[in-house]
Amino acid sequence: MNIYYHPQYNISLGLLNYLHPFDGRKFSTVFNAIESLEGINIKQPDNPASQAIINDFVDGLQRRLLHKKRYILRALEIPYIPLLPFSMIDKRILLPMRWGVAGTIEASKAALNGNNAWNLSGGYHHATPRNSQGFCIYNDIGISLQEASTAGLVSETDKILIIDIDAHHGNGNAYTFMNKKNVTILDIYNNDIYPQNNLTKERVNINVPLTAGTDGHEYNTALQSALNKLEGDYRIAYVIAGTDVLESDSLGGLGLSITECVERDKLVYEKLQSLSIPAVFLGGGGYSRDSAQAIIGSIKSLVCDVSRQPSQKNPKYTSC
Repeated sequence: MNIYYHPQYNISLGLLNYLHPFDGRKFSTVFNAIESLEGINIKQPDNPASQAIINDFVDGLQRRLLHKKRYILRALEIPYIPLLPFSMIDKRILLPMRWGVAGTIEASKAALNGNNAWNLSGGYHHATPRNSQGFCIYNDIGISLQEASTAGLVSETDKILIIDIDAHHGNGNAYTFMNKKNVTILDIYNNDIYPQNNLTKERVNINVPLTAGTDGHEYNTALQSALNKLEGDYRIAYVIAGTDVLESDSLGGLGLSITECVERDKLVYEKLQSLSIPAVFLGGGGYSRDSAQAIIGSIKSLVCDVSRQPSQKNPKYTSC
């Protein structure tokens, strides 16, 4: 599996970090834990996604709004701070996100060439070509498919699959691909929290709304039932693997343990493998102290082929 990471993924605003619960430096924590793991190839995007690429994706008004401090702070869910220069926001938050978009672009190319990939960043599923919200500024899946199309790697008729296992409904992806019948969306989410958008929920092909407090067993049972509905020849699958489903996450409102979160990702991966669909796993949301450990556990579980060690009892996902 190709793992996409760049040190520039990490977001740090010093004291301003306390204005948002997102751990912007968890990417380095994950990288440090997996960099020597057998079975993975660490890849770095060469450059952040350019403004030209982003401008090709968004509409005219959004191009201007992406340079407005008040608009960006609202989308990041950070209070307006008069003395905070836009240049600092761009350097410390938006630039790392553009690096994340670049990671998704490169991971997409790898998957389209038959190599499963995990981008530690990305998964900005609330953003659209016309709007930024929910700590998502750029829709990286939409931009990546735009770039793959330009490169001749996908066509307008190729079937695309999005599996959203973040705690929040992926309203941005649903809106972005509202009229794209070749895009199938499976979305399992806490229906009692943001975003409350019935129009985008109706766009979801396999819609699995859950109630706040749903535990890991019920979640994974519902997920498995939804995955069983998948069939067909998809060119590529994107998985928004947000860890905000963890019980320790104050924003997701669900009740999965780290072990159950790892099992969640394994269920998705094994289903895609059974259908021979190349996968791109994306970071998505995750706002608890356990987020990095859940990601580390999932990556280790996917790349460690414990089936080749039949004599090993109670295998641990510590090496391959």
